[in-house]
Amino acid sequence: MKKKIITGIQPSGVITLGNYIGAIKQMVNFQEEYESYIFIADMHAITVPQDSNTLHNNIRSLIALYIACGIDPNKNTIFLQSENEYHANISWLLECQTPFGELSRMTQFKDKSSKSENFGAGLFTYPVLMAADILAYDIDYVPVGIDQKQHVELARDIAIRFNKKYGDTFKIPDVKISKSGTKIMDLVNPEKKMSKSSDNPKSVIRILDSEEDIRKKIMSATTDSDCIVKYDVENKPGISNLINIVVSLTNKTVEDIEKEFENKNYGEFKKYVADVVVDEISKIKSRYYELLNDEKTIDDILNNGVKITREIAKNKFNDMKKRMGLYK
Repeated sequence: MKKKIITGIQPSGVITLGNYIGAIKQMVNFQEEYESYIFIADMHAITVPQDSNTLHNNIRSLIALYIACGIDPNKNTIFLQSENEYHANISWLLECQTPFGELSRMTQFKDKSSKSENFGAGLFTYPVLMAADILAYDIDYVPVGIDQKQHVELARDIAIRFNKKYGDTFKIPDVKISKSGTKIMDLVNPEKKMSKSSDNPKSVIRILDSEEDIRKKIMSATTDSDCIVKYDVENKPGISNLINIVVSLTNKTVEDIEKEFENKNYGEFKKYVADVVVDEISKIKSRYYELLNDEKTIDDILNNGVKITREIAKNKFNDMKKRMGLYK
């Protein structure tokens, strides 16, 4: 029997080339190895102010994008967090078992709350909702970046405490730190990671960028002055980043690229990188727009996902209620 994993995706509406190479391609690999649950974390999204129309559109857009990027609905159980009411129900039972002090020490809460005094209570309690997301399904592994490790550790602590008090109820999940694929760097400042929150639009390639914009961004990417296509992260971070992009999107190795462009200039190499990226993204965008205009397909995927997960989470919720004495 396959081990279970779960991944929650925030509906930000933006996927960068870095997200695609570093995270989504890894998720595509996971779907072959694990029983995979993927949910759109729309309830987590509203812990900060959201425009309702934008949020609604981002949710559908994100589902279409992930499927277009290779997430197979036949190999993953895909659902909307808010459509499964048992996540919130389980979260409340867990909140009543979680000390205030544990939540007040959450790094992301301290960071986000320090930026505004007028934050909602959900910003404080959402790590418990995250624990409910995980514990409802007896998950084996939660693949996360290092910044989310603390939240999975909290889920483990909550589960262990509950099990000790009420009996064996939850499987204790393990953290699976994302070794993500190759880290793709900022095109303008190749010493920092490509980020969708960058203030400089030239530094980030977004999956829905136009072909013209993609080519312009790559052709203007920061390199160096010696005009040698060689992989050397320390001394040639810009060129190394472009090589990483090509290697991640093709079957070629670093050595293949260095040999192919041994006596060619940076302009020729950048044009080649742009061709590779445009070819990959064009295929994704074509599938994305096809899905976005096919509401029935997306609805069917979500309806099937919530039907499966609601039954699992309902059983877990009822088990918790019985153990806690809420009904016989």
